[in-house]
Amino acid sequence: MPENDPTDPLAELYGRLPDPRTGTTGAAARDGGGAGASTPDAPAPASRRAAREARRTQTGPTPAAPAADDTTAVPAARPSADTTPGPRPARDSPSAAEPQRLDEPRVTQAPRGADSRPAGPRRTPQPEPESSRDREPVLVGAGGAAVGATETPRPAASGSLEDLFSGRAHTDEVRGATRPPKRRRRVGGWIALAVVLVILGGLVGGGVVVWNTYGDRVREFLGTGEPTDYAEGMATGEARVTIASGDTGESVSPKLFEAGITKQSDSLYQYMVKNAVAFTFQPGVYKLQQQMSSAAVLAALGDPANRLNLSVQLREGLTLEQSLDAMSEQLGMPRADFEAATADPSQYGVPASTLEGWIFPATYDFDEGVTATEIIQRMVQRTVQSLDQAGVPEADRERILIIASIIEREARNSDDFYKVSRVIENRLQPDNDETHGLLQMDSTAQYGVGEIGAGSSSSTENALTSDNPWNTYVHPGLPIGPISNPGDLAIDAAMHPVDGTWYYFTTVNLETGETVFSTTYADQLTAVQQFQDWCRANPDGGC
Repeated sequence: MPENDPTDPLAELYGRLPDPRTGTTGAAARDGGGAGASTPDAPAPASRRAAREARRTQTGPTPAAPAADDTTAVPAARPSADTTPGPRPARDSPSAAEPQRLDEPRVTQAPRGADSRPAGPRRTPQPEPESSRDREPVLVGAGGAAVGATETPRPAASGSLEDLFSGRAHTDEVRGATRPPKRRRRVGGWIALAVVLVILGGLVGGGVVVWNTYGDRVREFLGTGEPTDYAEGMATGEARVTIASGDTGESVSPKLFEAGITKQSDSLYQYMVKNAVAFTFQPGVYKLQQQMSSAAVLAALGDPANRLNLSVQLREGLTLEQSLDAMSEQLGMPRADFEAATADPSQYGVPASTLEGWIFPATYDFDEGVTATEIIQRMVQRTVQSLDQAGVPEADRERILIIASIIEREARNSDDFYKVSRVIENRLQPDNDETHGLLQMDSTAQYGVGEIGAGSSSSTENALTSDNPWNTYVHPGLPIGPISNPGDLAIDAAMHPVDGTWYYFTTVNLETGETVFSTTYADQLTAVQQFQDWCRANPDGGC
């Protein structure tokens, strides 16, 4: 086939490649120019392709076996039509290495059925260089392995384009020389992604911990935190707050928050500390508004017009004596007036020897000129109203008030009110073989010796052993009367105890009010040990 055969797709490329034998390109050889070009009369050097085809016509087809890792079968070299059958000359035979003469044209014919296209003119065979005649042509597979047991091992391909076009390397080798295997790249990519995710996860987790711990301080430092005060002009409605003797900013702040006056439980206290405000709180009931700023609260508490001279506020769990002290202080009336007003309970329709438990805890406003008896009458009526709302029969009022007064002193959380009520009912049952009818309530034992409200939840040895009608450690059943003034919740719990089999309960955390209810004495001892552990860890916790 001529060198410029247009049907050959690589003819143009071969014409541009340098000939390693002459140092010139194919085009230079044809044009006769360039350093090292042949003279016009000299025969043109044979191309590499023509040399290979000439050698195949002399030696016959070379059987080829595909490389081990090549999945594409490599076709054997086409036999020449004019090859004479006979013994194949040895590779080192002179006749085998003798080149074909240029003036002897050779006609080749493709095997029948090999290609349906018309054969074009064949390239004129050229003399093969000596370095090419001394070895068998090699078929290159995927791995570039030569076929032939007697062939001299060729040097490893460098993966260059010259190796590709000279037949010393396969396209897969050239491509593989520039990139690592895909599988290795994928594994490395996944590992890198995992490392990045772990680092990002650690940073996010650490940031969350730091923000949860110091977020409030950071917001406060940057001035971007949520305001602790209501803005000026937001005040609305009406609210009451009772200031007791000895109250400070720290003790008044929670009262204001519970009444809906300030935004947070420590709003007023923080405001006073931050602005170095010195303020003396005067006892009494004050009429304020809801959603007030701390500055507005202090201004209102300092205005005598907001102090209600004829108002009183009583909290749940106070004894009768404690209630009389609060009324005298808040209303500005002599305590003796209230002692005289409570001396005869029968004038208020109370079938008891004392009004203990009948002074209902609430906030009261009175008109000018009100007497102590009128004040007590109104408080007793409020107790009767609560008993009627709970469905208490008139004959059971005193009994329910006794149970409710114990619940009010013993329970901490609202759900526990109904559980304590169940414990009392279980212990009062005739078939109680666990405590044999003894309530064993510390509040009753403390009340009997005047230690209730002394600042300690634990009973003294005197309270537990004193033989008085309120000591439920000594006497079975209910005490002879109420021990405090119960509220609506305690009265309702006394009438509607929750279902349960408990005989014991112990508050194991005085700060949170967490209480453990038990059915057996062994479980009760475990709870008592938990309470003692908390007391050791909190020596100032009120144990």
